[in-house]
Amino acid sequence: MRAHYLQHADFEGPGSIETWLQRKGYGITSTHMYSQDLLPKVSELDLLIIMGGPMSVNDEADYPWLVSEKQFIREVIEAGIPVLGVCLGAQLIADVLGSRIFRASEPEIGWFPVQGIRPDDPACFHLPDELCVLHWHGETFDLPAGAVRLARSSVCENQAFQFGDRVIGLQFHLEATAELVNAFVEADAQALAEEGAFIQSAAQISSVSAEQLEATQSVMTRILDFLHREDHNNDVS
Repeated sequence: MRAHYLQHADFEGPGSIETWLQRKGYGITSTHMYSQDLLPKVSELDLLIIMGGPMSVNDEADYPWLVSEKQFIREVIEAGIPVLGVCLGAQLIADVLGSRIFRASEPEIGWFPVQGIRPDDPACFHLPDELCVLHWHGETFDLPAGAVRLARSSVCENQAFQFGDRVIGLQFHLEATAELVNAFVEADAQALAEEGAFIQSAAQISSVSAEQLEATQSVMTRILDFLHREDHNNDVS
């Protein structure tokens, strides 16, 4: 089995996702989009992970590789290969599925709760009723046509969604490890300097407990298990 991840910034690696992939026995490859690495053949993949990044999906003029990346994601989805998008990754999936990506009413940077939504479809993934997660975004998206909303927050109506039974987008970072949190804080001090009701300080973000990290990583594990399984039936309540 081969899992491939798309990385958009040197400080936004796969975090706990990589641990899960190793445990499941996946061969792991990656494309560093910011280095203009070559994309793999779609037919070679069994799982695609799309990580976050500081750019917007709308920044094609500044980041021309976004055009080829979007086409690649479209082809992977059409091939029926499981896909997980995180933050920018979720926005890229939404864009590929025809949705509008736009500036949110408030940026969310730090540890804030999301509310899970229990869809009627038993084939959909169920997030916890509420979970405190790491956010690092200033944009959001319309729910793609045919997708099911999985989570919302007081700032963004669409925090997570599922498209079909093999595609999930998360606007937040369940993969966060202590090392990844510190890398975010060090790399994006400019965002933390802005004012906003949903922007925490570097100290607040970095002081996250091991228990909190474990709680979010546990949900990420269950999402990956869900995408990995053939029957795709799961519940994390």
